[in-house]
Amino acid sequence: MANLQGANVNRGMNNAEQEVAVVGGSAAGFFTAYLLARASCRVRVLERAEELDPTPRTLIVTSRMRDLLGAAGECSVVNEIRRFELFTDGRAATVRLERPDLIIERASLIRGLALQAQQAGARVELGRRFVSLESNGGGFSLTVEGSRDGSREQLPADTVVGADGAISKVAQSAGWPKQQTVPLIQAIVRLRSECAPDVVRVWFVPEDTPYFYWLIPHSPTHGALGLIGEDGPQTRRCLETFLEKRCFTPLAFQGARIPVYTGWVPAKRQVGTGQVYLVGDAAGQVKVTTVGGIVTGLRGALGVAQAILNDGHSRELRALRRELDLHLLIRRTLHRFQQADYSRLVDLLNDSARRSLSVYSRDEVARVLWHVCVRQPRLLLLGLRGILAKGSLSPRERG
Repeated sequence: MANLQGANVNRGMNNAEQEVAVVGGSAAGFFTAYLLARASCRVRVLERAEELDPTPRTLIVTSRMRDLLGAAGECSVVNEIRRFELFTDGRAATVRLERPDLIIERASLIRGLALQAQQAGARVELGRRFVSLESNGGGFSLTVEGSRDGSREQLPADTVVGADGAISKVAQSAGWPKQQTVPLIQAIVRLRSECAPDVVRVWFVPEDTPYFYWLIPHSPTHGALGLIGEDGPQTRRCLETFLEKRCFTPLAFQGARIPVYTGWVPAKRQVGTGQVYLVGDAAGQVKVTTVGGIVTGLRGALGVAQAILNDGHSRELRALRRELDLHLLIRRTLHRFQQADYSRLVDLLNDSARRSLSVYSRDEVARVLWHVCVRQPRLLLLGLRGILAKGSLSPRERG
């Protein structure tokens, strides 16, 4: 389980005296609330929805989620993945996982974390839409609006945590710049007979997307087939064409706008005499290689809780920044890859390199890079050629 590390004071206040407002009922928001409530802070979570009924979305995460959440995350796990199959231009490679990846249902995860936060003592207030915040000398006065009747009231807080997504109202109110986002869209499909329920398939098709297509089984019979693109309508057209070519019939569609990490977003900002923090998608805490943000958002929650309880200091936030910067370096290389580059990449995945990918997950990117490059140095040369081939990133490549 997560370790909050160290001291239990912040700006001279005992934890029990701190009033922390977490804005947004996201996974990162509820985990932050749980960690702070467990440390005896007075925590309220403000969520604009009148019922805790998050939009369903099938997601894949590494086993690091279990390390962070323990039993609290198990309610969301619907399947385990033992193998990845990578495809490009008629070539294929298989990577077996020493620890399984987890297929989770986002809505179940959020509800489970909300229950955990409440059991630790956090108050979850639904139907409360955040409008603005103002410094009042000793902390903040938050203006919130009732989702049902539009009535407004002022709420006090010593510290505010914005966990309200990529287009964060808290970030806007506290002066953070707007984030870039990209569209994610996936279709729920029935698995064909050759699709094993413990295998994820990944296709690299750079003429459609600088990212990739995926097929993620969430049961023995069904899965989510999707991609991340750069333009919403074009991404939808690419997905529909891909589904048709591979004879999959969409049963339903899921979509979202995902923040793109282009550099570290400081998690803390001083506003008057108080402090505002951002966590999860609101802080762009997303692995830009895969645009996955559940585990990194949970790590961001741990880091923000550490900072609040340790007078701004957080070892976890420093480690998370290093991790996300390495993912950005890899993404800058992959954004320049053409089909031939992906073909060479798959060809270069020898047994030793695959072993490294089996042992170390994408949430341990520094270890992955080190071991893969030691065991297959030509992969490093391929990456360097990608970095040097076309100079600086174009606006399109920056996402």
